[in-house]
Order: sequence, then structure tokens, then C-alpha cells
Amino acid sequence: MTGDGRPGDARDGDGRDGDARHVVRVTREADGTVTVVPMVVPEAGAVPGAAPAGFDRAPDVTPRVVTEAGAVPEAAPAAESDRAPDFTRSVLDAAGAVVTWSVLGAPRLPTARIHDVGRAQHWLWAVYGERVAAAVHHSAPGTRPGVSVAADPSALAGAAARLGHAHWAARWWPASYPDGIGALEPDVLGLESAALTHRCQQLFDDHDDQPDDCAAELIEEHGGALDPLLHWWRTAPRPSGTARHLDAVLRLIDAAADCAGQDGPALRGLRSALDAGPDPGPWAWTDLATLFAEPSGYALAAGDHSAGGGRVIARGTGTNDWRRYPPGLVDAAEHAVSWTARALGGRRRIEVEVVAHVAAPATGAPLVAEVRADGGPPVRVPLARRDDLWTGRADLDLTAGRTEAPRVDVHVLLPGFDPGPGPTTRADRDAIRALAHHRLTTASAAGSDDTPSGGPGHPGDGGHEGPTGPFLAEILAATAQDY
Repeated sequence: MTGDGRPGDARDGDGRDGDARHVVRVTREADGTVTVVPMVVPEAGAVPGAAPAGFDRAPDVTPRVVTEAGAVPEAAPAAESDRAPDFTRSVLDAAGAVVTWSVLGAPRLPTARIHDVGRAQHWLWAVYGERVAAAVHHSAPGTRPGVSVAADPSALAGAAARLGHAHWAARWWPASYPDGIGALEPDVLGLESAALTHRCQQLFDDHDDQPDDCAAELIEEHGGALDPLLHWWRTAPRPSGTARHLDAVLRLIDAAADCAGQDGPALRGLRSALDAGPDPGPWAWTDLATLFAEPSGYALAAGDHSAGGGRVIARGTGTNDWRRYPPGLVDAAEHAVSWTARALGGRRRIEVEVVAHVAAPATGAPLVAEVRADGGPPVRVPLARRDDLWTGRADLDLTAGRTEAPRVDVHVLLPGFDPGPGPTTRADRDAIRALAHHRLTTASAAGSDDTPSGGPGHPGDGGHEGPTGPFLAEILAATAQDY
């Protein structure tokens, strides 16, 4: 079991990779793009404790390029994220490059697609090590084939991975009431993302093509959670991992706001509180479920939301493709989309019901269901919010008197946002749900260990602040589920 609760990751108790060296493949593509792809290189007799991405290690800058004819012919690229659905990878727009990580499987160095080598050199050496930065530099002007290079990942690699995962969670976290996956409090996640953005400033430069360099914008948008976070920080038991986590996040927010010249009552209160320090008095338990203004869970409404009537000729479930609508509208459960086909005299009607996300707006989201019957052209059915469901109905062009049930395909989407159907499968979505359950389990354990005598805090991949440690919003979600 990993530090973030994921099974199957061959790491020892401190979260360090002991069964593979850190090797990347540096290749210049035909269009001039330079790619850096992590390799999986089994190493016989590996010593447990070799540092993975995100852990400090004394750099060894001895030139050590491993070619295909060299010492590691068994090296193979890690799982290629380009062939995976969008929601299985996290992405950062860094200076001169796009950097991606798979959120599934063992933590590894990222894949980088570098379109401006000069700008990327600002951070490449800090994420991958000086040998990799040199290999990228020499690959840019020439046409030599790709080389495998030993990497020396630093602390910035882990912080960048954590920032990428925070952005992933804001977009793809599979919140679901039926599946028991709590929603993440967006303001808390946003403020921690701001803190991580400031910590990762080396990834960015002054160009305006890096939307992820947005610490000031995140503080402005999510500043409403500062006062509750401060209350949590003041009352968190000490010593504990969560107390240190809160302290680190709040100090990074303060530093980011100071660098951006931001001011206001909440930020002034933050600076004063950090100067004064936490409450040294006796520890008192804080009800986190009521401290933050989270949407309360809802129970699925009883009864039939449809107009009813007529004879049911078929019913089933549709496809819930998370890529086809923005976050916060639809529950992520696999069977959140359902439909019923009815016969009303000579007419045939389809009724669609979609379980709403717990924080979905009551109005202003023009969701539609795209319905195909018997392989015919798609029919779009507008959906309206009704209690805990999105519902809609429309007539279908079906032959009256047929004896066999119609073949009906239903997808939910937001016009103008929808990229179209993709090659996603239930197995992909199930893997993400399993990841969310494991992360919430880990977050729950981290929170329950936070007593005054709870020791140094959460065990695992670098503790609360490690590359795969729980976010504050995950601790809140796990706490809400526990109570």
C-alpha cells in the first residue's frame, strides 16, 4: 500500500522507490519538439531508499548518458499518457513546455514536451537534473537519435507533481453521492493550489502562455476560505502532520500574496495571525464539517420524477463520460445517467434522468442528453435541474407496433464545451474512482492520527506535504464522510 493509499506501488515505508533507477528518454521530434519521457529500468539488487521524484538528494553531476547500446537495454518508456483519457493525467503549462504525469500507478518523473528549449532550461535542471538539462540542450539543434539519461530529481519535481495533481483534482475529482466519494471543498483546494503555485515559481517565466502561473488569481477567487483555514490552523493539535501542513500552506499563501502586492482584510489578518503564532492553549476538538461552508450531502429523492404515463417499452443506463461537461454539474457515478422509453398511443417518448453533482447550480447550465435510437441520428434533449436530478424528455422516431426493444444510446454533455465522444471506458473511470477512494482513506487516517500525542503525523510519501500526500480538501472530505 502506498503513502496515498494506492496498492501495487513497490516502494518502502518512507515512500521511496527502491526497484528502478531514474532514467528518462530525451528525443528531438521531427517538428523540433524535444520530449523527455520517464523510463522504467529494473535494477537488480536495488537498494531501498533510492530517492524518487520529489525527494532531496545530493546531485551527482558526472556526465552519464546511457545509449541504446549501453548499460540499460531493458529500459522501456513508462505508460504513455497520450494514449490515455484526459482524466488519467495531470497537466502543467510550464515555461517553454507542457508537463504531464499519470495519476494512476506508481509516482514517476513527468513527461515533458518542450517547444522552447531556452525557456525550459530555467527549470529542467531542477526537476530532472543537470545531465537531462544538458541532453535537452544538445538535442535541440541537431538530429541525433534519442538518448537515455540518468536523472537526479529534486524537491521541485515533487512539488510540481503535487501542483499538477491539485489542478487535476479541481477538474476531474469523481465526486459521487452513490459511490461514497465526497466532493472537495473548492476554496480550500484553490488556496492550497495557490500555495503550491508559489512554491513552484521556478517552473514559470514572464511570458503570458502559462495559465497555471496563477497564484494571485487563485487567492483572489478562493480567499473566502482563509478565515476558516486560520481557525483550523489555530486549533489543530500540535505536534501533528496536519498542523505542519496548514502552517506551510498558509505561509506560502502569505508569501504569494506579498509577491503579487495583494492586500485586504483577510490577508492582513493572515499575516497578523502568522506573526502571533497558533493558540498555545489546551487543544480543543474542532468540527471541520461545520467550520467550512460545504454543501451538505443529499439523499436521492423518492418517487418518479418523470411525468409518467404510457407503457414502458425499455429502460437502461447511459454513458457518463466526464470529458463532455465541466466539473461540478453531474455526479460521477457510472450509472448516474438513466433513461426510460415509453409508448403513449402511437407516440414514442424517451425520458432521461441524470444524478446531479452535490454542488450543481439550479439554473444556468444548459446540459443536454444526446440520444441515439436504433443507430439513427442523434437527438438532443434539454435537461433541467429538479431537486437532485437533471431531467428531460423528447419524442423518439420509433416504429409503432415493433416487438423488440429499441437500442438506445444516451450521453450527457454541455454544448460548446463537449469535445465529442472519446475512447474512454468504464475501466478507466473505475480506476479513477478507486484512486479517489484510496486517497480519501489515506486522508481519513491522516486526520484521525492528528491528536496531541499523534507523533510526527501521516506516514507515507513525504507525509502531508509529500508528492502524493493528502490535500487539505481531501482531509475535509474524509472527515465529512466519517461523520
